[in-house]
Amino acid sequence: MTIKDPRRQKQLEKLVQKLGLSKTTAVNWSLLDLALTHCSISAEDNYEQLEFVGDAVIRLASSEWLWENYPNSSVGEFAAIRSVLVSDRILSQLARSYGLERYLLVSNSAAGDKVGETSRLADAFEAILGALYLSTHTLELVRPWLDPHLQKLTTEIRQDPARQNYKDALQEWTQAHYKLLPKYHLTENLQVHGANNRFTAQVWLQNRQLGEGTGRSKKAAEQAAAKQAFLELRGEK
Repeated sequence: MTIKDPRRQKQLEKLVQKLGLSKTTAVNWSLLDLALTHCSISAEDNYEQLEFVGDAVIRLASSEWLWENYPNSSVGEFAAIRSVLVSDRILSQLARSYGLERYLLVSNSAAGDKVGETSRLADAFEAILGALYLSTHTLELVRPWLDPHLQKLTTEIRQDPARQNYKDALQEWTQAHYKLLPKYHLTENLQVHGANNRFTAQVWLQNRQLGEGTGRSKKAAEQAAAKQAFLELRGEK
């Protein structure tokens, strides 16, 4: 069923075709319209609930794809790669590749907030995934066009393991099991730029040290510590 505004209906059909789907597919157009309505337009009728559903959809689609294509990988690697795939940075990047900002209904004041643009586009992208999933209650309107992106991104991440996000994976694990976030303690060992062991990071949960790692940057050291902690907690080391 189409929506009341014919101009908006044509806009949505154009977006669906950009995704590689036929405009005659079983899309719930009202949900798709809602997925592209920012809360600055309506406090009640906006994309927030669909974003909540879409957050689960992108995780499921990514998990299925990784399981199907990398059956010999560890759960730890899956989690670290998925944390990158579902990040706001990647989702907003995908949103921009489809020109999503042209279809998003947002107030002028909110649109002027360039700092919040990345999270706004990532949220809308998740909402679209939620709308497409709820149109059929399957991934049939999602995976055909999302899988090529997952393939390209996963290949890039696996070629550069430093991009795997063990910090987010560890955070998810500790929140799920302890309702707590891990804390990092950093030490600068050398004041030499580019030294592989310039920084040492320790990751702690309550009074227990979970892991330790070194790196040429603070971020790299924290990721190394998080990787050691996560793999040991998962029994994969």
